[in-house]
Order: sequence, then C-alpha cells, then structure tokens
Amino acid sequence: MTDNAGLPQKALVQFDCKGHATGKMRNDLEVMMKLPFEEGPFILATDEGSFHGGDASAPPPLALFVAGLTGCIMTQIRAFAKRLKVSLNDLDVETRVVWDWEAKGRIYETGPRSFEIDVMIDSSDAVEKVVELINAAKKGCFLEQTLGQANTIRHRMKTPDGWVEV
Repeated sequence: MTDNAGLPQKALVQFDCKGHATGKMRNDLEVMMKLPFEEGPFILATDEGSFHGGDASAPPPLALFVAGLTGCIMTQIRAFAKRLKVSLNDLDVETRVVWDWEAKGRIYETGPRSFEIDVMIDSSDAVEKVVELINAAKKGCFLEQTLGQANTIRHRMKTPDGWVEV
C-alpha cells in the first residue's frame, strides 16, 4: 500500500559509510543510501586540528554531526510544510550541542550534556499550525529520533580468523 506520493506506508532506511584513514588524522568517507532506494555516493571527509595532531583540512566529526542534526530538522520542516500546507517564507535554525569531556590518564571520556535546537520560522499561518509543523518535523527527523532514545551500538573488529565483537 502506498500514500499519495507513491511511497510505501513502511520502509527501512539504510545508509552505509566506508571510511579510509588518510593523512595525519584525516578520514575520507563514502556514504551511500542503500534503502529504500540507492542514492550517492556522497564523498565527505573529516579531520582534526592540532589538538589531535591533524591538519584541519576538513571539518571534525562533531561538526558534521551537529550539521547533520541541523540539516535534518530543516529538511523535515521544509518537506512537511508543503504537505501540511504551512506557508514558509523564511527558515533559520540554530543548534547547540554540549558534551562533557573528562581526562582519564592519557585518554579522555565524553558524554552528551544537552541538545538545543532553536527554530525561527517566518510564516503567515497561525502559531498553532507552525507548532504542528515543528512537532511533525521532530518526529520525522531521523537524527533527532535516534538521539531521543537509548541505542545499542555494535562494534566488531576484523581479525585473521573473522569478526570479533568488541
């Protein structure tokens, strides 16, 4: 069964990323959408500044993370404004993400502290309609929905004998 846009009622959405270490701290990344259809590849890179011994030749991973979160909610607001018939004259979003950082000997540990997203919408529609739009966009933003729940992240390491869970 499909909706009026020809999309299925339910689908899996999958992105794959292959990363290769290059330079001092640079990582070259190739991202592909695999499901529900193929799109890409999208070529990205990350690097670190001098703190980690990098050349700052690309944004650090955290910058891409915050940019992805901001872009995700903006995309959903714009897409859903059309579907909900909310006028959107202008849109600005400001996102702040704060992490705790603590030295642990020669390494450090981190944890999320706060995620704040300020949405500025210029619309001729009633405030209630704009609030409905933002609430719908929050539910449709893959990254926001991921951050809003506990997740299990698996890590595997390739060995000569196969994969080992780490």
